[in-house]
Amino acid sequence: MVNLKLLEASSDNFPNELARLLARDDQTVNDIEKTVTDIILSVRKGGDKSLLEHVRQLDHYSAFSVDQLEVSLNECEEAWKALPSEQQTALQTAANRIRDFHEKQLTPSWDFTDADGNRLGQKVTPIERVGIYVPGGKASYPSSVLMNAIPASVARVKELIMVSPTPNGKTNPMVLAAAYLCGVNRVIRAGGAHAIAALAWGTETVSAVDKIVGPGNIYVATAKRQVFGKVGIDMIAGPSEVLVVFDQSANADWVAMDLFAQAEHDELAQSIAITDTFEQAKELQASIDRLLSGMPRSSIIEKSLSDNGAIIVASKDRFAALCNQIAAEHLELMTEDAAELAEKVRNAGAIFIGPHSAESIGDYCAGPNHVLPTSGTARFSSPLGVYDFQKRTSIIECSAKGSAQLAPIAEILARSEHLDAHAQSAGLRKAPK
Repeated sequence: MVNLKLLEASSDNFPNELARLLARDDQTVNDIEKTVTDIILSVRKGGDKSLLEHVRQLDHYSAFSVDQLEVSLNECEEAWKALPSEQQTALQTAANRIRDFHEKQLTPSWDFTDADGNRLGQKVTPIERVGIYVPGGKASYPSSVLMNAIPASVARVKELIMVSPTPNGKTNPMVLAAAYLCGVNRVIRAGGAHAIAALAWGTETVSAVDKIVGPGNIYVATAKRQVFGKVGIDMIAGPSEVLVVFDQSANADWVAMDLFAQAEHDELAQSIAITDTFEQAKELQASIDRLLSGMPRSSIIEKSLSDNGAIIVASKDRFAALCNQIAAEHLELMTEDAAELAEKVRNAGAIFIGPHSAESIGDYCAGPNHVLPTSGTARFSSPLGVYDFQKRTSIIECSAKGSAQLAPIAEILARSEHLDAHAQSAGLRKAPK
């Protein structure tokens, strides 16, 4: 039995109960911070030797030379060729859909010339080298390869370096096949904070990258936070989460299974449902109790739902406000007015509209990216996309006439800030030559 919390939005204590339910962002404790700091410093100073030591100790892979960490591109190609045809088709179809979607995000360079002949614009260029982290401990995720590598490829990143732990040296063939399919340039058998450190600072054989993307456990997330500034990162992702809003038009079994799909990730995942009557809440609870025993990962689902899950009963006129307050990574709307409700939602990583739009389809093959903001950061963050692999550079080319018009303005503003060299620099351009 799952002891799923039942919250009533109309109760006086609901704001406090909801705040406690959502307070999952303080996962990084001091000992983890220190451990990660020590690992990063060790790899930064010790290079390949330190990286190998951590791979043996933490990844449980007995590698004694850097050559053993490298997965050849031929091995990736062979993994692709050896896949059963149905897996090849699934990977290829997903990759095609993801690429089609992300190609629409490409941002071109642009410029314009104003009335005084000044050319102003924005130059868009790809990031040179990107590191992709792919989990490989409790589970392996070829879908993470597709979702991270394809938008980088669409942006025309020059070099993609993938790192992934391989406990006991075992590499998931689907992960290698996905790397081949996406054109990854190098694959390194390493994970955890030590892999992040190697990507950020470089070693004798692992090239330092300009940006690191991809999900990972708390050690990986902490490491990404610590190396930010030396390199760019996509986001600090917390445990995965889903919010399902449903009414009497929804199938309770479908809602239950969608909650399970999120909860089975790990015990820290969060699955919340919102509905408008206690009868529907009871029906959902009954579906959960009936279906749980048949799930292979039932123990993980049960703990996740019991520790972090909830059913919220609220009037329909509060649905949109609650969605915006929770700002979930994944938001499923299974209501009669789902499309109308979606228009009112401002804060969500991805919105799945209607009963047929399962979040799990979005995870794999719908097309939009499954790397999404978590822990309420959808209030100010966006899904991973091509724009994360592009830089924007401002272009300013003043004509003599334009400079003469703008220089006095700059001169006045510079003097108001007591920056005399700025003022004189602008002043020299006041007279056209």
